Amino acid sequence: MVYAYIQDVPIGEELYRRVIEELGPEPLAGSLLHLCVRRPDGGLRYIDVWESEQACARAFDERIHPAVDAAFGGTRPAGEPEVAHLEVLHATGALVSADQAGSARAQA
Repeated sequence: MVYAYIQDVPIGEELYRRVIEELGPEPLAGSLLHLCVRRPDGGLRYIDVWESEQACARAFDERIHPAVDAAFGGTRPAGEPEVAHLEVLHATGALVSADQAGSARAQA
């Protein structure tokens, strides 16, 4: 089932770019879409869509948290910014398989 969320993060564009650099060019397994957008107040917001919640958790454990640790100079801040989970009713597009779209519809 497709898993999606929005997260406002307390970092600026420079630190965000360091995190992305630490992640490297290899795509994150299970990530269908990652958008980083600027909020009206100047902060950053992530909009993420994953193949599953488990794929997302695995990516955080294996790649994202180590990259954030490195970008912060060794240790990321305690705790995660609040995540707003999105209830996916339907998913379509080039990155979403028919099985994932059907699972999202079945959950509605």
